[in-house]
Amino acid sequence: MPVRDLLIVGAGPSGLAAAIAAKQHGLDYQVLEQGALVNSIYHFPSQMVFFTTPELMEIGQLPFVSPYDKPTRAEALRYYRKVVDTYDLQIAFDEKVLAIAREADEQEPVFAVESLSARGVRRVRHARFVVLAIGYYDHPVRLGVPGEDLPHVFHYQQEPHAYYRKRVVVVGGGNSAAEAALELFRAGAQVTVVHRHEALKSTIKYWVRPDIENRIREGSIAARFSSEVREIRPTSVVIVNAARSEEHVPADAVFLLTGYRADADLMVRAGVELTERDAPRCDPLTFETNVPGLFVAGGAIAGVDTGTVFIENGRFHGVQIVEEIARRSSL
Repeated sequence: MPVRDLLIVGAGPSGLAAAIAAKQHGLDYQVLEQGALVNSIYHFPSQMVFFTTPELMEIGQLPFVSPYDKPTRAEALRYYRKVVDTYDLQIAFDEKVLAIAREADEQEPVFAVESLSARGVRRVRHARFVVLAIGYYDHPVRLGVPGEDLPHVFHYQQEPHAYYRKRVVVVGGGNSAAEAALELFRAGAQVTVVHRHEALKSTIKYWVRPDIENRIREGSIAARFSSEVREIRPTSVVIVNAARSEEHVPADAVFLLTGYRADADLMVRAGVELTERDAPRCDPLTFETNVPGLFVAGGAIAGVDTGTVFIENGRFHGVQIVEEIARRSSL
């Protein structure tokens, strides 16, 4: 049974940083990615602009050159392709990890990592260490209301052109909801924003906030604050406001942009304990979980507090983890 030094689950910035460090330390590693390279960034809205500056997205000491103060999604995709090519990183794409189990062989404990490819092929790989760099964008927070699974309901922003002259309800009060509402409005949609709090989130990008607030103030975008969704129907959304008054908002499409979470189920099944904030319990210096040899990096460590981990700080986790793995491997 071949046993690698390290398996890295996730080919986002933190996973790629771990892979670069593993290669530099001469470790036998493999990256498993359920989708495309930097899959979360790939699924961001096509016109998205990052909140940060290019140099704070760099990994592997490879410069991120951009003519803009804040890079675009397209530039980020191009940059991370360049990173992989420059370091010739070993990545298996379209391979979803189903389970991680720690087992003992004749000499030392190893992990068995079971995966399923996009073509339906199951495979089990073995490694002494595992890094979960799975991010959180693949798992939207669900409202748990009737109608959430109807075909006109989405948890991710779509190309706005298809909603020209259609009635669209956007649920949420953060960046994703604000940017989606603005793009839909400019594409000719009739937009209503529904948010459970009395105002939009303070974390909205500073150049987006005045735009969305002005559109709401002038009535170009309708807003229902202090309101919660109770049910989604084929042609409407049932909401209830703070006064417990019910309203049926017409809707041809519904965007539930209420946040995302890491795959806690995969971690729990691997034996990882969670905090009261659904974050994996881990050493703050090495990022090793309560399962010896199983580490978490990037957005995987955030739990419900996804606003605490970004590319800017998550890109360093993989390097710290691999330094610890390399130290142990040399003993």
